[in-house]
Amino acid sequence: MPTVNVFYRNAEQQSQLVALTPKLKEYISKELTCGDITLTSREVSVRLVHVYGEGMLGSVEIEVTAHSFAERVDRQDAICLAIANYMKKQASSLGEVNVWLILSQLGHSEE
Repeated sequence: MPTVNVFYRNAEQQSQLVALTPKLKEYISKELTCGDITLTSREVSVRLVHVYGEGMLGSVEIEVTAHSFAERVDRQDAICLAIANYMKKQASSLGEVNVWLILSQLGHSEE
């Protein structure tokens, strides 16, 4: 189950990001689908985090953590660019959107 942390600086962006969350979950589930693994939006966890201070690189930064499959590794830059472009297309007023894909081996507690 991929997790997505969306960090944003401007509190006024919150309502826009909340409204985009269902579509973002759907988009990310399609981008991360590979081989025999078909993800649905219900399997993607999105968290919105308001950041205080000026340390961010973009006005919105997205970290996607998912299991490392060869197809994802091969497409990791393309996946990041696709998600960033998708967000800019959905809401150009968000400003600069940076995306990182963190691929790892992981376990989880879900039964």
